[in-house]
Formats: sequence, structure tokens, C-alpha cells
Amino acid sequence: MYNLLILAGDGIGPEVMEEVKEVISWFKDKRNLNFSVTEDLVGGIAYDNYGTPLHDKTLKLAFDTDAILLGAAGAPKYDDLPFEVKPERGLLKLRKELDLYANLRPAMCFDALAEFSSLKKDIVSGLDLMIVRELTSGVYFGDPRGIMDDNEGGRVGINTQRYTTSEIRRVARSAFELARKRNNRVCSMEKANVMESGVLWREEVQWVGDNEYPDVELSHMYADAGAMQLVRNPKQFDVIVTDNLFGDILSDAAAMLTGSLGMLPSASLGDNSPKGLPRALYEPVHGSAPDITGQAKANPCACILSFAMALKYSFGLLEEADLLARAVEQALANGVRTPDLLQIEGKNPATTSEMGKEVINCLNDLS
Repeated sequence: MYNLLILAGDGIGPEVMEEVKEVISWFKDKRNLNFSVTEDLVGGIAYDNYGTPLHDKTLKLAFDTDAILLGAAGAPKYDDLPFEVKPERGLLKLRKELDLYANLRPAMCFDALAEFSSLKKDIVSGLDLMIVRELTSGVYFGDPRGIMDDNEGGRVGINTQRYTTSEIRRVARSAFELARKRNNRVCSMEKANVMESGVLWREEVQWVGDNEYPDVELSHMYADAGAMQLVRNPKQFDVIVTDNLFGDILSDAAAMLTGSLGMLPSASLGDNSPKGLPRALYEPVHGSAPDITGQAKANPCACILSFAMALKYSFGLLEEADLLARAVEQALANGVRTPDLLQIEGKNPATTSEMGKEVINCLNDLS
């Protein structure tokens, strides 16, 4: 029995999650995988119903489940809420309370989409890299923080970049473990030239490499140079490990190498629960997309591929995860595209549900 908690959230979250539920049903029916699915609320819809973006009962469900599938959080109608109850705070609280410190952001370019990237086809064709972003510390969580008077008639905004040895080493280990299953190379990115936290980051990642993973090739790069290299020669990288702030920026830059945010999944992993499975949350990289909410234009592929990551990293179902990824690739190769990916003259875009149905059709064909 695999226990799943679905938090569809706001905006296009419920729309793309409906297609994931169809995929889950397919694996139940065709592969005899026994999923027990529970659903609850997070983000703006949780605030509307519970008065908070993440209710305590939802957090308890998150602790008790094997994996969480999340759609999106946020919408313009909540922009004027106090900071502490904005929809996004629900997602941040989930990550922090579950201690999901390793954010896995794959950047893969399917052959069918190589010409859709803003870069030349030969630069992105066959791209397959993984960014491991530290997710529960750094400048987004460090104290002191806030906006206050500066005693000179103005104000000052403060955020603190803070890392400890243990925080750096554990996310580094995640990156090295992933590299061992890929091409055995890790590139660590920071700003050791101007930031003491960057000096510590470089030293601690090097310590982990020297003492625990001497078989993995380790290199270091300043994060700004890394951003340049991502758009110059992205296939030089296998696994990139970096801190929370730089990981946020670099992973979005890598996302556009593939042509659309609508194609990119992510996983946020922590230490193992008492059941022996990692605490885990899977979500598409795209946001709630309020400009297309309710119009059947949303691309469900990133959310579907997030479920594929759950099959792989939470349940160890490597064959099923690969099958689902190949079904998405085949659906695209068949020319079925939502509006964000449509570059075929005279062809109408697929709706969200049509895209999902084509993935199911390809699952049937490939299996």
C-alpha cells in the first residue's frame, strides 16, 4: 500500500492534478499498484476554508503519508493578505516542518521539444542535468530578518544568509548519491569570493567529497559563472548542488533550457520517516498561473512527471517511473501540445484533459 496525500492548491493546481489522478488510476488498474489517496487543502483555498494556508490537521496528514503531491499555491486575490497568511506560506511551512532540505530540479530536454528552447538545438538536445537546491535554510530562513526604521528617516530591509556544517553536508550527500546513479560528477556552486557562507559551503562540500565520496568527480564554480555556463554549455553538468537562493535562480534558468516551465517537475526530500521512506513532496515547477486558470490551457506534464519522480524516489518503482516519462515524451512526439508548447502550423492546441488523455494512450501503447 502506497499512501499519497494530494494537495491540489490554487489556480491551475486542481486542473493539472486531475490528470495526475487519472495516471494514478491507470497504474492501479494496469500495474496493480495499490495507492491510498487522501486529499486536503493548501494555500489560498486553505485560507478560504480554514483561515490559514496550512491547517494543523493537514500538516499531520503530511507527516503520516508516504508522499505528497502538490499542485500550486497563490493567486492575485490573496495579494493583500498579511505576510504570515499568504498562500505561499503554507508551502514554505510544509517544507520547513517536514525538513525537506534537498530540492531536486531535473532539467531534461525531450527530443520533441529541442527546437522549442530559446537556445540552439545542438546545445540543448539530449540535455539531462539535475540541480540539487538546499531548501530549508539560507537567506530565506535566516535571522535577523525584517524591515525596520534606520533612524535616519528611512528604512532598512534585512535578510541573513546562514548555513551550518550539518546543513551543508546533508544536502551535499544527497547530490553525491544522485551523481553515483548518473554520470558520477558533482559541481558545487556558491560565491566564496565575496561571502563567508560561500567559503564555508565550498569547504564543507569538499570535505564530504574527500571523505565520503572519493569516487565522485567534484568541481566548484561561482554561482554567477555557473549561470553563464548553463546557457553557454549546459551539457557539461551532471549534478549541480547549491544553496537556497542561488538554487532558486539557477534552477529557473535551467528550466528555460527545456522550453517551458510547464514541463518541469521537482522533488523535495528529507530524512526517512519511521516507515523507512524519505519525507517527500513532489510538485511542478510552474506556479498557479492565474492568467489561464479555468481555461483548460494548463500543461499537466510537469505535474505528471512529478508523480513519476514520486514513483522513483519514494517507492523505488524505477520501471514504472521510466514508463511514465516515456509516455509523456511519446505524447509530445505525437504532436499533442498544450498552448505553451504549440509551434505546429495549422494545428489546434490540446486542452489540459486532452494532453492527459494522450499520456494515458501512450501508457497503453508502451506497456
